[in-house]
Amino acid sequence: MFKPKNVFSGFSVDSIEAAREFYGDKLGLPVGDAEMGLLQLTLPSGGNVLIYPKDNHEPATFTILNFAVADVEQAVDELNELGVNTNIYDDPNLPTDEKGIMRGYGPEIAWFKDPAGNVLSVVAAD
Repeated sequence: MFKPKNVFSGFSVDSIEAAREFYGDKLGLPVGDAEMGLLQLTLPSGGNVLIYPKDNHEPATFTILNFAVADVEQAVDELNELGVNTNIYDDPNLPTDEKGIMRGYGPEIAWFKDPAGNVLSVVAAD
């Protein structure tokens, strides 16, 4: 039977230092150095995500991390105060308001990007 010792996710960025500053300083998540110049992001749940540099990095076209929050509007206001733009879509298939929050199509959600262009979200927690 397949029995892994651990499971973790990973994604690429074009600048490890920009990722360290964004995830650690702006978002306030624990970020540590990993082997071979990589970063280890520790999630509030205790899981880890590996962030690795890639010379020909292309941003993910899908949401790579979802931050579950009690109040999406408050989280959006806090992100905007940090200079993080949450109004990234102008798409009728993703109808968002002036703050970038999609309401009425499931849980409230707002998307934003990291410095490498990867898509993240804040989503209402149950």
